[in-house]
Amino acid sequence: MKIFKLFAGGPTRESSPPTRAEPVCGWRREEADASTLARGSRVYAGGARVGKMVGLSVAVLLVALAGFAAGGRRVLSLDGEWQIAEGRMDFVPARFDHQVPVPGLVDMARPAFAEVGTTNSTMRREAFWYRRTFRVEGAVPAVARLKIHKAAYGVQVYLNGSLVGEHLPSFTPGYFDVRGALRGGGAANELLVRVGAFRTALPPQIADGWDFEKVKYLPGLFDSVELVLSGTPHLVRVQAAPDVGNETVRIQAWIQNAGRSVVTKARFTVREARSRRIVGVGALAVPELASGEERLVETSIPVRPCHRWSPDDPFLYELEVSTGADTARTRFGMREFHFDPATGRAMLNGRPWFLRGSNVTLYRFFEDAQRGDKPWRADWVRRLHRRFKEMHWHALRYCIGFPPDFWYDIADEEGFLIQDEFPLWHLGGDRLTQTWPTALTADELAREYTEWMQERWNHPSVVVWDAQNETATEETGKAVQQVRGLDLSHRPWDNGWGKAQAPGDSEESHPYLFSNPDFKLADLARVPGRPVGNPNQNPGSNAILLNEYGWLWLNRDGTPTTLTRKVYENLLGAEASPAQRRYLYARYLAALTEFWRGHRACAGVLHFCGLGYSRPDGQTSDHWTDLEKLTFEPNFRQFVGDAFAPVGLMIDEWEETLPAGTERQVPVVVINDLSTDWRGTLRLRLWRGAKIVSDHAQPCEVAALGDARLSFTCEIPTEPGSYRLEAALVKRGAKPVRSLRDFAVRPAAQK
Repeated sequence: MKIFKLFAGGPTRESSPPTRAEPVCGWRREEADASTLARGSRVYAGGARVGKMVGLSVAVLLVALAGFAAGGRRVLSLDGEWQIAEGRMDFVPARFDHQVPVPGLVDMARPAFAEVGTTNSTMRREAFWYRRTFRVEGAVPAVARLKIHKAAYGVQVYLNGSLVGEHLPSFTPGYFDVRGALRGGGAANELLVRVGAFRTALPPQIADGWDFEKVKYLPGLFDSVELVLSGTPHLVRVQAAPDVGNETVRIQAWIQNAGRSVVTKARFTVREARSRRIVGVGALAVPELASGEERLVETSIPVRPCHRWSPDDPFLYELEVSTGADTARTRFGMREFHFDPATGRAMLNGRPWFLRGSNVTLYRFFEDAQRGDKPWRADWVRRLHRRFKEMHWHALRYCIGFPPDFWYDIADEEGFLIQDEFPLWHLGGDRLTQTWPTALTADELAREYTEWMQERWNHPSVVVWDAQNETATEETGKAVQQVRGLDLSHRPWDNGWGKAQAPGDSEESHPYLFSNPDFKLADLARVPGRPVGNPNQNPGSNAILLNEYGWLWLNRDGTPTTLTRKVYENLLGAEASPAQRRYLYARYLAALTEFWRGHRACAGVLHFCGLGYSRPDGQTSDHWTDLEKLTFEPNFRQFVGDAFAPVGLMIDEWEETLPAGTERQVPVVVINDLSTDWRGTLRLRLWRGAKIVSDHAQPCEVAALGDARLSFTCEIPTEPGSYRLEAALVKRGAKPVRSLRDFAVRPAAQK
């Protein structure tokens, strides 16, 4: 085992007081009954949840701090009801007469504020100020850190009237040393957190989450807030990197000393997360740590038996690291993921894994009229991911922004492979020039990327770091090169419209064929099966992630979006009904999915999108008919569900009219994403209305992870009219998986 000094890269952001007026004192103080608050608090003892948070109009929390010297860590959740007021950046409001949940957004305040998150709102206020009080019983320990997991737009923190720091990035966590201002002994502590009222509150060197298809940029503490209390030496962060081949986990732990010089020992314990069975232990002597010193220590622990994590079997371990004065716990999975530069395939735990999935654009969903508190309800978020699994999806891009941290816990538990996308979308040319934060450089991005990676690197669900979406810039690529070495798991990166930075990185492709409103499904016969990547693509040398396609969006009420009105007018006419549009959308999206999957040219096919907004003036949307119950539009569930089946098929016939009385070879491609061979029957039927005109079948066998191309001789009827081809994979005990094509029969002499 080895001991290393703290690495120099990946700095922790330092907070400095702004050149603004200090807040006024003498705010209205309201405190709840202490016994009620003790029952309502949620305390983590060494990482184990002991209670449940309840909402209070003005929350005051108490936490007992006995036993810190014995090696405990206490994490006091400050989630719940806070007070909130609007005002200036440099002056604390005199009154706090609104309530707001944390985590959440300012538009959830009661009573409501006017025009939150719009450009008009900047005329009304510069900032929102959050306020709450809490108590700490016993003496203040050696270490007291406030963590704000995510907050828009930029935070400044005051405790008991003292400025304790500022953290400007809105999508990564901010840590604040509050020990000097924290009161123990049961005294009241008053915490103030200021957030900018709009994205323009951020300085020009900070990413602001710009999105061409958003209207509102809603501010708020939209992830958890907690107070971390411990003795010292204490753990700043821990990284657990699985080595599946050697059945070990490589561990890095950053240890800091906030007291006198000390010699300590780091102890490591690996458990199965569910059973709590210990499967690996280790210890490491840490030589003298001077006062204020931080050091990186590293070791490897065998994990035997090694149970691998995958979407089919999301098995989790827990790592506990202790210094004697502090204990930290994190979960991880024994899994390895990379892209094979030679084949362009995704590789999970040593075997090819074809990615099937969708996108979640949560920051767009934030402005959905039906959003409510859904993104912060664990039951709803878990049900969302389980609905996705019902579509045969196991991969998601958290698109143009990161959800609250507990979403990643759920993804770990439910078995999803996440492409985690930093919120940058600026396109190119004049649009890039007009929207890119003017002073945002690779160095600043590297700092924000570092904070992002440190927060997420132990999640087995996160398999691709995605630096940006559709942005023609060199800055993200430069930033990637600065930080990629921090990740011991060596996850691949995606760089949007920038150049891929390594042979094992991926390139995004967004083949929006119907963005040409004159495109017809028959035109797929002339579309190459390998999609064009981003404008700066390295030809043929990187895996392609096709994570957007379609351009056929409908609002949840069946009306076209602003981008698809002309498309549906051309395909169905201006008077088409919502039912007609929904049916066509599902059928066409299923055909596109079959096309891109069937050609096997992409490492993954991810539809856009599984969760977004639905706005009368919106550009995209999702497929829900009931957001609370998470009910999919039935046509989408049926047809697109079949198109994403692990063993799927594609009728490779695209003509919309065929000559009567002719004989035609109809090819059918069958693909197998499973690691076992598939054997069954491939059936082809020709329908006219509810009548079967012809019926053919043949045995079908497809090797594990392979594909096959079969063909049927089909007699085209002599009678003109509308017909349908239906190919189906049939196997005893399983529901048939279908591919459909509609065509018209014309007289043989007609051209």
